[in-house]
Amino acid sequence: VRPMGLLFGKLLPYLGIGFFELCMILAFMRFVFQVPIHGNVLLLALLSLPYLFVSLSIGILVSSKANSQAEAIQLAFLTFLPSIFFSGYIFPRETMPAIFYVISYFIPASYYINITRGIILRGAGLAHLWLDGLVLFAMGSLLLIVAARRFQKKVIMA
Repeated sequence: VRPMGLLFGKLLPYLGIGFFELCMILAFMRFVFQVPIHGNVLLLALLSLPYLFVSLSIGILVSSKANSQAEAIQLAFLTFLPSIFFSGYIFPRETMPAIFYVISYFIPASYYINITRGIILRGAGLAHLWLDGLVLFAMGSLLLIVAARRFQKKVIMA
């Protein structure tokens, strides 16, 4: 089995679980908490898949780098905390200093926040959001390729 095939085998079940959880969250958001969604819910679900993919790719990359569970937890926090601060979730990206604004372009959550705000708040369509989804997919693909190479080296050394 090639490293990429093995990693896809690890990734796909979690992608399915993540998508199921996303659908449950959207259902609760809409019907229990009665949050209005001004755009297409199916488009939101579809454009959430690249974000799930990039998130899982980051997780696989972290696991290929870490030598222990404690190290994996530390690396996960190292990726998680900047995504909160630099993505525009707490502070608008436009008000950040220039260096942080540039860094925000490398944070996958920035693109997903654009997607969710666009669909939920403004009712934006695919014509306005396709680039964010494409960037997320490209980031996920790149990270998965890096993880596969690291995984292959780790297996050879073992």
